[in-house]
Amino acid sequence: MNSQKETLLLGIETSCDETAAAVVRGGTVLLSNVISSQMDVHRKFGGVVPEVASRRHVERMTLIIQKALEQAEVSLDDLDAIAVTQGPGLVGALLIGVAAAKALSFATGVPLVGTHHIAGHIYANHLVKPLEFPLVALVVSGGHTELIYMEHHNQFRRLGRTRDDAAGEAFDKVARLMGLPYPGGPHIDRLAAEGKPAYDLPRAWLEPDSLDFSFSGLKSAVIHLLHNAKQRNEEINSADLAASFQEAVLDVLVEKSIRAVKMTGVKRLLLAGGVSANSGLRIRLHQRCEEEQINLQIPPLELCTDNAAMIAAAGTYQYLDGKFADLRLNADPNLPLVD
Repeated sequence: MNSQKETLLLGIETSCDETAAAVVRGGTVLLSNVISSQMDVHRKFGGVVPEVASRRHVERMTLIIQKALEQAEVSLDDLDAIAVTQGPGLVGALLIGVAAAKALSFATGVPLVGTHHIAGHIYANHLVKPLEFPLVALVVSGGHTELIYMEHHNQFRRLGRTRDDAAGEAFDKVARLMGLPYPGGPHIDRLAAEGKPAYDLPRAWLEPDSLDFSFSGLKSAVIHLLHNAKQRNEEINSADLAASFQEAVLDVLVEKSIRAVKMTGVKRLLLAGGVSANSGLRIRLHQRCEEEQINLQIPPLELCTDNAAMIAAAGTYQYLDGKFADLRLNADPNLPLVD
């Protein structure tokens, strides 16, 4: 087994609507990162259609892997392992990536590593600056909102999770209610910058010491606000509503993250997941972390959304720990990060 600096992994990611492949050396050096987005395909439906996503993965998978290897100037024979997203995600989409990884592993004899999607998002930060432990990671995406504590590589302890809607899911649902295009999160972020938080919307803090999240009540409050305005023939200021909604989400995300850092006694906070591209969240976290003298690490925008480089980075440490999969590896749409 090669040392960390010498390891060469191919990462494959197909958990949702991005077909992605990447080659990473040593868990930190990005040699290639190829992503084929289906956003334009799904926009007409107002959201991701699982069957359509799966078919597009089938069409693009081989080409994307080939491009990743060519851009990295390596061959399959050069690889130490193939890391693939095992879950969570859309089961049909996951199956395409897992099948491709197993086929390559069988044909070449290169070891196979089944990797967790959320671990990948955390390790996206590792591609910019090596992770320093212990740390707390705030993972915010379309399907996940979690606070994760790590003392070492491959060690995850969940501090808090969403009890209903994920933050990204809430953004997209509210955007749809407001008549904004899919994906709605970036549109709300842009609108929020033009408005002010003029509407009174709730924050779900839950129990006093809880680090869990809940956004379904906030979504319902927006529904009632829009419904009542329509009944009264009142006009809603879209920019102000976007600003009000975003502030309600960010208040909880930011303050619970700071609370998690203080409760664990660490001095490092990582931001990860698709919603980490939200400019309001990035600004607010920077401000609060400066106030509290907490080291904040946020990946660049190109590594915030789903990509295969993060899967290869996370997979590197599974490879180094000897955590391999065999050809019985199967997609798991509900794969837990923490047992």
